[in-house]
Amino acid sequence: MAHAKILVVSANDRPVGQPNSTTHDSAFLKACRREAVPHTPVWFMRQAGRSLPEYLKVREGIPMLESCMRPDLVTEITLQPVRRHKVDAAIYFSDIVVPLKAIGIDLDIKPGVGPVVADPIRTRADLARLRDLTPDDVHYVTEAIGMLTGELGATPLIGFAGAPFTLASYLVEGGPSRNHENTKAMMYGDPELWADLLDRLAEITAAFLKVQIEAGASAVQLFDSWVGALAPADYRRSILPASAKVFEAVAGYGVPRIHFGVGTGELLGLMGEAGADVVGVDWRVPLDEAARRVGPGKALQGNLDPAVLFAPTAAVEAKTREVLDAAAGLEGHVFNLGHGVLPSMDPDALTRLVAYVHEQTAQ
Repeated sequence: MAHAKILVVSANDRPVGQPNSTTHDSAFLKACRREAVPHTPVWFMRQAGRSLPEYLKVREGIPMLESCMRPDLVTEITLQPVRRHKVDAAIYFSDIVVPLKAIGIDLDIKPGVGPVVADPIRTRADLARLRDLTPDDVHYVTEAIGMLTGELGATPLIGFAGAPFTLASYLVEGGPSRNHENTKAMMYGDPELWADLLDRLAEITAAFLKVQIEAGASAVQLFDSWVGALAPADYRRSILPASAKVFEAVAGYGVPRIHFGVGTGELLGLMGEAGADVVGVDWRVPLDEAARRVGPGKALQGNLDPAVLFAPTAAVEAKTREVLDAAAGLEGHVFNLGHGVLPSMDPDALTRLVAYVHEQTAQ
C-alpha cells in the first residue's frame, strides 16, 4: 500500500505541462530559463557514483542494472552527492541502457567494459525487438522519483536518457566502440533502416523521459555520448530528426531540456537546433565561443575539464575562474564539468569546487 501511495502522489500531484512549483525558483531552473540567479548553479555529471566511498559501500556486491531497479538504492545514491557537495541539482541515478533492458533487450553492463548487447541489431527484422516502452516497464523509476522528490524538497531532480544515436551505436555495435564502424556502415549503407531504427529509439527515449517528468523530475538531459564521432552534415541528415522528435515529445511539460555530447564542438549549433533549452559544452570549446556557435535563446552548461580536479586547489580555482569569465556574458549558465566525474577523483575537490563557484558568483 505504501508503494501505491507513492505512485499516485508522484505521478498525479502535478498536472501535465505544469512545472514543479517547489523547485521553480531554484538557482538551477532559473539559469536554465535564462533568468537572474543568486549564484551560478552547479551540478556534475556522474556526481552520484564511483568517486564516493558511500556509493561504493551501498553498491557492494550489487550489479549495476539491479541497482538501477531498486528504488531504495536509487534514492540513496541520488541523494549522496547532494548531501556531500551541496550541489544545486540532483541527477537521477540510472543508466542510459535501462529502457532497452526494460523492453526485453538482452544486455548487461559489464564492469570495466560498459553495456554489452548479446544480439546486436543489424537487420530490419531486428527492429521488431524494439517494442514500445510503457510506464509499467519502469515502475521502479516512478517509485524512486516519488521517494526522491519528497526528500529533495526545493532541490531540483534532473531526469535523463540516452539519445537515439548513442543507443543505436550500442545496439548495432553490441557494446562500446572506438570507431563505430558497424553503426556508420548502416547509417551510410542502409539509410532507410537507419532512419527507422532511430525513430523507434526516439519513441522509446521520449516515453522514458515522460515517465520521469510525470513522476516529478524538474528537468531532463539527453546524453548523446558518442555523437561527436559524426560530421555536421551527417548529424543534420541522419541524427537531428530523431533527437528533435525526443525534445518535441516532452516540450509540453514545461521543464528545461538539456542536450549534451562529448567532442561536439562542431555540432553545438545543430544540437541547439534539435530543441534543447540548454546546450552542454565539453571542455574543448570556451563557453563564449560556444555561445557564438549555439546562437541566442539558449543557456549553456559546462565546462571545466574533469582532469583539472587532480591538480592543486589553486590551479583548480584558476581554471574555474577562466570558465566563469568566459560565461560572464551568457544568457544563462549552469556550471558543470565538460564530462563526467572520474572514478578516482577526490570527492573533497568537488565539494571545494561547488563552494568556490557559489562564492565567486554570489549576487
